[in-house]
This record gives sequence, C-alpha cells and structure tokens, in this order.
Amino acid sequence: MDKLGIYAVPAIIAAIVVFGAVKRIDLFEAFREGAKEGISSLISIAPSLIGLVIAVNMLSASGFFDIAAALLSPVCNAIGFPAELLPLGLIRPVSGSGSFAVLSSVLEKYGPDSIIGKTASVMAGSTETTFYAVAVYYGSVGIRKTRWTIPCALAADLTGMLFAVWTVRLFS
Repeated sequence: MDKLGIYAVPAIIAAIVVFGAVKRIDLFEAFREGAKEGISSLISIAPSLIGLVIAVNMLSASGFFDIAAALLSPVCNAIGFPAELLPLGLIRPVSGSGSFAVLSSVLEKYGPDSIIGKTASVMAGSTETTFYAVAVYYGSVGIRKTRWTIPCALAADLTGMLFAVWTVRLFS
C-alpha cells in the first residue's frame, strides 16, 4: 500500500501529460485558464466567507453557543439528545474548523470509544457546514437569494444529528 501512495501522484501527473499530448492540448495554457477561473471564483466568494468567519467569531466570543446550549438542554434531555453534544450541534452548521475543535474537546473529555465520543464522531460525519457550503457554492455562481435552501439544509443537519444519536445507541 505504501508503494501505491508513493507512485500515485507522479502517475496521475504522467497520465495528464500523456493525455494532453495525445489530444494535442496546450497543458500550460489550460493550467493558466484554470488558475484564472479559480482566482475569479475566489474573488466572488470572498465577501461571503469573510462575513461568515466574522459572524462565527462574534458568536463564539459572545458566548452565544454556551447560552443556547444551556437554554436548549431541557428540550434535548426530553428527546434523549445528550446535552454534552449541544455545542457541537450548534456550531457544526456554521463552522467546520470550530466544530472540529469542539469534536476534539469532546473526544478528549469523554474518549473516542464512549457513547458520547462515538455519537459526536458520527454526528460530525453525517452533517454539513451548511452556511459555509451555501456561501461558497451560491457565491461562486452569483446566487443571492437562497430561498428554501437554508431551512431545508438545517432540517437535514438536525435529522443527521438525531439519527447519529439513535444509530449509535442502537449499535452500541
């Protein structure tokens, strides 16, 4: 398996060069055009990403996630959702790096083989950073009105979180 990893990238590069030669494609010009399009996409989505990062930092610094977790704790206990996972559930749709920091602290505190650790891992893997994805994908094609996208995506995230809890309990 190590040899496959060592030779995979050079093999892919060689295949691209051979394909370009066979099809008589100017690979350098194709690379330049792709890079130019990438920079254009970056410029078009940058305002959305900057706003999202600022909003996440403001919410984290203000203690919003902790307050929301404390307020939602009774509801979560009533439906069997572990209160320890509320911070992860709240930050996951907003920030990938923030959610992985929370996941890391959950795994450190409860252990990766605990019910809480397993559930947090499944939860992180079965949900999306909704606001980031919408900002990037919609921003790259210039869509300004998300209409039902965010409510539906958040409903899917909630479903993923609930089923993560129930699935881990079922199989543990």
